[in-house]
Amino acid sequence: MAVERIVNTSIPDDDANEQLIEVTLRPQTFNDYIGQVRLKKNIKLAIDAAKKRGEPIDHVLLYGPPGLGKTTMASVIANEMGTHIRVTAGPAIERAGDLASILTNLADGDILFIDEIHRLSRTVEEVLYSAMEDFKLDIVIGKGPAARSVRLDLPKFTVIGATTRTGSLAAPLRDRFGHIHRLEFYTPDEISRIVMRAAKILETDIHPVSADLISTRARLTPRIANRLLKRVRDFADVNGDGIIDMVTTTKALELLEIDELGLDAADRNLLTSIIDTYGDNPVGLNTIAALTGDEMTTIEDFYEPYLLQIGFIERTPRGRRVTARAYKHLGKSVKDDNQQKLV
Repeated sequence: MAVERIVNTSIPDDDANEQLIEVTLRPQTFNDYIGQVRLKKNIKLAIDAAKKRGEPIDHVLLYGPPGLGKTTMASVIANEMGTHIRVTAGPAIERAGDLASILTNLADGDILFIDEIHRLSRTVEEVLYSAMEDFKLDIVIGKGPAARSVRLDLPKFTVIGATTRTGSLAAPLRDRFGHIHRLEFYTPDEISRIVMRAAKILETDIHPVSADLISTRARLTPRIANRLLKRVRDFADVNGDGIIDMVTTTKALELLEIDELGLDAADRNLLTSIIDTYGDNPVGLNTIAALTGDEMTTIEDFYEPYLLQIGFIERTPRGRRVTARAYKHLGKSVKDDNQQKLV
């Protein structure tokens, strides 16, 4: 299944040790945070201005693919502001009362981080509007004819929302964020530096060339890079002297079946299934799901984003189509009309 893939960008819920390590690897300040130069410059300016005025920073919306550091950036902002952060998720706030309980327990300057904010219910969103804009909380006490509305004052707080689907956010909610920033994919050099930093925290010796190799397989995503590092470290501890060198890294990545572009066995199976069955003809999402045995949402969320990014799949009005670039990478023969698409 996709959730078990080494290149999956989600955080596993059933592994407490993985969660603990994930937290310790997170940078706490802008100086430790590698990459996202443009974002850091803008957020640092906003923080400096807010500190100078003695106010909380305006509400921040962070969006982009999973694993790029949205949660980490929220923690860094809280640390740089010298304030507390309360972490929750959109699906966890089921009722308006849940949100009211969270908001009334905040202090002046606190940060409320809402992950997957696009999954908030409409009822909760309506309560959040006035809380973000006016720092007021409208609640209804009682039921029926005896019901009455009460408006409570809230402390001056900051909402930091994170989402992978900014288009799913309601326009009124999106417009209440003063800072809206997209997190971009990292460069191989930045990923290599992240791997070196993580290895130092994990007290693991790693050669720079090995970090460079891992960076080419990590899909330009820090979360995947850290996960690959831990798997290579496991291999080095069991099959070597614990030092991550080029030979150890190469053997570990071969064992994980991750190729030079970061594709794993599941990615290659999806591509070869389409090629072997339908060639270069467009294929519908339902058909691809039947070929691979995965659900359509799994293909859209876990397979397609990276394959689209590297140009191995293209979307057409008639369905998904494997490109000539993917044919060449997989060593498959490609028809002449596809050769024109080869870059």
